[in-house]
Amino acid sequence: MRAALPTGTVTFLFTDVVGSTRLLHSLGPEAYAEALAGHRRLLRAAFAAHGGAEVDTQGDAFFVAFPTAQEAAAAALDAHAALGEGPVRIRVGLHTGTPTTTDEGYVGIDVHRAARIAALAHAGQTILSEVTAALLDPEPLTDLGRHRLKDFDAPTRLLQLGTAAFPPLRTPGAVALPTPATAFLGRERELHEAVTLVLERDPRVLTILGAGGTGKTRFAIELARLLAEEADGGTLFVPLASVRDPELVLSRIGEALGAGSPEAAAVAARVGERRTRVVLDNLEQLLPQAAPVLAALAEAAPALRLLVTSREAIRIQGEEQLDLPPMIDADAAALFVARARSVGTELERTETVDELCRRLDCLPLAVELAAARTKLLAPEALLERIGARLDLLRGTRDADPRHATLRATITWSVDLLGSAEQELFARLSVFTAGCTLESAIAVCDADLADLESLVDKSLLRRRIGAIGEERLWMLETILELARELLGDDEDATRLRRRHCQRMLEIARSAHLVDDGLSEGPQRHDLVVAERDDMGSALDWATANDARLGLELAVALEAYWVARDPANAARRVGDLLAHAGPLPPELRAAALRVQGGSAYRAGDFELGRRLHEESIAAFRALGDEHRAANLMARLTVDAGYHAEPREARMLAEELRERGRVLGMPRLEAEGLGALATVLRREGDLEGALELARRSAETAASCGFVWWQANMLAEQFELVLGFGQLEEAERTGCGALRLAVAMDERLLKLWMLTGLALVAVERDDLERAGLLWGAVDAEWSIEPLPQDATFVEFAAPLASLQSARFTAACAAGRELGLEGAIALVLGEDQTLP
Repeated sequence: MRAALPTGTVTFLFTDVVGSTRLLHSLGPEAYAEALAGHRRLLRAAFAAHGGAEVDTQGDAFFVAFPTAQEAAAAALDAHAALGEGPVRIRVGLHTGTPTTTDEGYVGIDVHRAARIAALAHAGQTILSEVTAALLDPEPLTDLGRHRLKDFDAPTRLLQLGTAAFPPLRTPGAVALPTPATAFLGRERELHEAVTLVLERDPRVLTILGAGGTGKTRFAIELARLLAEEADGGTLFVPLASVRDPELVLSRIGEALGAGSPEAAAVAARVGERRTRVVLDNLEQLLPQAAPVLAALAEAAPALRLLVTSREAIRIQGEEQLDLPPMIDADAAALFVARARSVGTELERTETVDELCRRLDCLPLAVELAAARTKLLAPEALLERIGARLDLLRGTRDADPRHATLRATITWSVDLLGSAEQELFARLSVFTAGCTLESAIAVCDADLADLESLVDKSLLRRRIGAIGEERLWMLETILELARELLGDDEDATRLRRRHCQRMLEIARSAHLVDDGLSEGPQRHDLVVAERDDMGSALDWATANDARLGLELAVALEAYWVARDPANAARRVGDLLAHAGPLPPELRAAALRVQGGSAYRAGDFELGRRLHEESIAAFRALGDEHRAANLMARLTVDAGYHAEPREARMLAEELRERGRVLGMPRLEAEGLGALATVLRREGDLEGALELARRSAETAASCGFVWWQANMLAEQFELVLGFGQLEEAERTGCGALRLAVAMDERLLKLWMLTGLALVAVERDDLERAGLLWGAVDAEWSIEPLPQDATFVEFAAPLASLQSARFTAACAAGRELGLEGAIALVLGEDQTLP
């Protein structure tokens, strides 16, 4: 008999087993049933221990009601702990409301809200609503931002129980903004004015203006949160402090939106008709060059709303400006007291504190830096020291007074450092976008104690990078002063050379040289993490040491050619123009990089000419291995475009050269080129056999990119033979490799092919899901081989079926990554 259900204010707990289908396949039916039964026993014990009443159980999911939020949260924690590292993992959602109780259970919107919240959680994660969080005693919580729940119009603020790291939640209209570690204080009047301006005038671009340290970034984040409800397409944050090239602004926006292409049209296509807000932080160093780029973007994407922080207006059509003044005295004093308490200093607001904040012009950054010093100096001592410093460092007559004051504040903070700390502070400014601890030591001879001291004094900060590494970085305003202290003398030049050499070391460790001889797995992620500093190192090398720059360019070869070939070709051309006489091997390698980049960028004639020059240079050096590797590129190209007899001859020569030189990747490419020739001649069985041998040979020597493409070749052939199971197997194999390499073209091609397999099986729902995802992605950035792709996808594009059309709409919402997860079995949930 079911226990009496609590009434009045009730906290609902929903659970669900994550990956149940995969678990069933891995354990088998009997072991799975046993594991599921054990999971039920453990969860029921945890719920009962905290007064939970079981409302419903369906399959592997629980619906439990608790009289208090605290008991529900405790039960969730105990449930996860009880399951431990066992095979069954659950997601949990909590929400508190006042439902109607009936003989059948509960009725009300709060039940649905709790279920929707639970559906968003990851394995091992408990997500709760803001209402539930407010009812908990002090518990460690993580703010996940505002998210849209299925069937609910307005975004809901969600929090996570605990501080463990989980992947971000992916929901329509999600708010992907930084979550500051401290509370937002003051600025109520300015926020009200800004919200009113946006709602009444709806500007496409709103620029928050103010001097460095005014708190523009923090204000923009808070404003974006307040406006998130009317941004159904989502709210995103794009930091630009480390960017120096105005041409990169659009690509950064495109990356944040997942546009796939640094073009205004691609960004506009991604945004579509849904109101989307993007916060562009720290734009001033990119003006005025970035202004036309943003003007074109605003015109191309009518639903896009840009919220910009800058010390200077953009001055484009559609822009509204909001000048952010210093804080009022009371807010600045409250900020000082709060930040002082956060470092362990108990203070109250006094006349001294008020005067100190006024002498700092009530600039938030200046106030925070001063508050951080209260561990050492009382407010009276701070006021005395900062007063003397401000009197000495007032800046030039035409300098902005607030900027001059902030400069004095930061300079004063640096003056409190020891000589070794000051030297390290200046040296660290050689990094454009921060660095790892290892790089700080390698380039700046950093001492760990000095680094820790700079972090403690808020001049240096820590964050976790994209690949999980700890990075050290400075606020932009502080970084500017550090660069001034570094200067341009001989010591600074030596430091910048060491920085460039460090970037070269990292690039080489990624094994991205495409010469046929490179050993070790390719690590594109290592270069992505340092991309801004790779760029600044190349900038410095172009002007100061073009030979070193070319060594770096060659080390970045596979990364550049795949992701930014036009920029790579231009960069290498500039370096060659500045380099003067070069070692022949380096010049040959540079020509190879420039040729490959030009070819990938669409300049086939220039690419072939540079490849031929590089081949001749390597042969003049007697380096037949690298020359043969380049000949393979031309042979593969000939397989598609040359007369079949000539293409066959070149392919056979390439296979023989690979055997003679002991380079199996050349043999793999020769087999593949020959398969292309046979396919053009109509010998499809022969082409399939050669494609299989080519893929096997590539796999044996770790030539993953070629293996993936040969699997794709096999897929198309066996699909044409009607061998659907074999087609699906090879298609999924090629897709897995494409995901591992982040090869967009191959991802789209294989998903399209797998949709064709589903059509042949009359599984129109699956076919529509996959094709809808591909069609949405392809519309953002068409493939280079438009005509070939259109022909391949023609059966899908012309398919007339209500089942298929409905599934296509769901596939567009599912997106590319969701479709890939569905195919590869990483997510069994259908929309």
